[in-house]
Amino acid sequence: MNAHELGAAAIEPGKAADGPDGSTPAALHQLGLRHMQAGRHLDAQLCCERALASDPHHLGSLHLMGLLSLQATQYDHAIAWIARANRLDTKADYLVSLGIAMTQQGLHREAFKALEAALEIVPDDAETWLQLGNALVNLERPADALTSYRRALQLNPRHASAACHCGILLRRLNRNEEALSCFDLCDQLLPDNATVLEQRALVLHDLQRYEEALAANLRMHALNPASAEICNNVGAALLRLSRYEDALPWFDKALAVKSDSVTLLINKAHTLTKILRLDEAFAVYAQARAIDPGNAEVEFLVSELQLLTGNFEAGLSGREARWKTRLGSAHPNFSQPMWLGDVPVAGKTILVYADEGLGDTIQLARYIPMLATRGAQVILVVDAPLLPLLSGLAGVSHLLGKSDLLPCFDLRIPISCLPYAFRTRLETIPAGTAYLPRPVDARVQAWERRLHERLGPRSKLRVGLAWSGNPQHANDRNRSFQLGKLSRLLDLDAAFVSLQKEPRPEDRAQLERTRIIDLTAHLTDLAETAALMSCLDLVITVDTSVAHLAGALGRPTWILLPYAPEYRWLLGRDDSPWYESVRVFRQDQTRDYAPVIERVREALQARLSAWRSVSPGVNASRGRERRG
Repeated sequence: MNAHELGAAAIEPGKAADGPDGSTPAALHQLGLRHMQAGRHLDAQLCCERALASDPHHLGSLHLMGLLSLQATQYDHAIAWIARANRLDTKADYLVSLGIAMTQQGLHREAFKALEAALEIVPDDAETWLQLGNALVNLERPADALTSYRRALQLNPRHASAACHCGILLRRLNRNEEALSCFDLCDQLLPDNATVLEQRALVLHDLQRYEEALAANLRMHALNPASAEICNNVGAALLRLSRYEDALPWFDKALAVKSDSVTLLINKAHTLTKILRLDEAFAVYAQARAIDPGNAEVEFLVSELQLLTGNFEAGLSGREARWKTRLGSAHPNFSQPMWLGDVPVAGKTILVYADEGLGDTIQLARYIPMLATRGAQVILVVDAPLLPLLSGLAGVSHLLGKSDLLPCFDLRIPISCLPYAFRTRLETIPAGTAYLPRPVDARVQAWERRLHERLGPRSKLRVGLAWSGNPQHANDRNRSFQLGKLSRLLDLDAAFVSLQKEPRPEDRAQLERTRIIDLTAHLTDLAETAALMSCLDLVITVDTSVAHLAGALGRPTWILLPYAPEYRWLLGRDDSPWYESVRVFRQDQTRDYAPVIERVREALQARLSAWRSVSPGVNASRGRERRG
């Protein structure tokens, strides 16, 4: 009998557990078992001590003393007692108990050896395979641990603990569909088990199946309505579903239980931000600061609000706190000092490296020539898809990919820090008409040929469309929409061209049924996308890298924005201080794109009327235009 089997053990009814006088070692051992199962651990210990006083080598009593020590978290004592029993007579039960005690003591290699030895005796014991899996997890051998858990399930398909451990490990390995299957099995075997429901909700969240995650969290709440953590999880699921007004009461419920939780206050403030109740959001962040004045995550989130409202001085400074949080990417391990505008760069070589998304890098590449103007030699390191696009960018001495070897340099700065280093203010944003290198003529000509083959002579306004961004983006649910929403535009007399790389499965079939020209198979890098944009008269897009690329090229661009946009788009204006050629169309408080697209339709009709008033040849030779 090992530690995990003890709870299921019982003395058979009608059988005497003890001898005639109840004082034999065997009888005392059985009585000790009864006491332990009833939770009377001191009585159980006394029975064992009496048994061992009579017979110091009584195996059952030695083992039971080890189990009692294990229950009391006295793991060194547990190991000593069980090891004594095992030395006298090696049994699988003793080895399993020894492995469990060693695991608890942090002796993971020794635990693994003990459990391996147990399996040589009982190779078909599911419980031992489970414990071996636990030991392998502790040894950071996840693949072997997974094999052990699956062997336990193979031997006992109804082993809920093995299924749960298997699911937890699969989730750690980002194999979330497989993990969900394990948790579904657990849910059948152990209905309303809090741990299973929690793990199942987490993996559903990872799979972006937020409705189901919400249902799992609500089941947890029904079991434990007073739990602040569960109330928070319900609120978080509603937040992911963009049900902000529904989420707020759940965070308030959680705060009623745990009013000093900075995490809960952050979630509430974030929700208030999503419905642009910004004064309230600032006030909640102030509460969080009062509880934890040095909290970097709070400082960073406040800075995003400050930037959204146009306070660049405070916002850019506060945003540097992101390096201390889980929200910012880690600094590369460079020995050279960080430059934040505090020392002259003339005669210095400075490394500028991309640290955020492709769109962010495109947006902030405008600062590179400013460094060169100050006399710096600039090494620019970016993601591979940007290399052809940024080749020839003014001010760059060396353009490299992230896997390339670096030459020597004196200073370094993440590209996202450049606005702060230049002490940018709303009115000093470097917002020229276009700052990216002009697309290569040969690429542009190739795109003109492709469009001519599909559309014939240039007789209609060419409009590029992009309707969704990165599905893994935290705000994708609000930024992106399905292609069908653009149907209100497609009956207008324009030539529509897809800029949407890798449309989602639900959009792919519909795209084939529309009259949108899809040549995206030729968009092998962002330089090709730039060349295609140079052949278009207008780009209509959601907030994704397409928007930044079109704006940085100076192409007339209309961006459809969610009600609570990212900080760079600010609030209450239909232009962008970052891009002169951009016009923005914002959701109202309904947070619905349908009215936005109706406004885009009206604007596009006006644009088409203007197009028809001049010859196509004039339109084709316009070159780069100001805001569309």
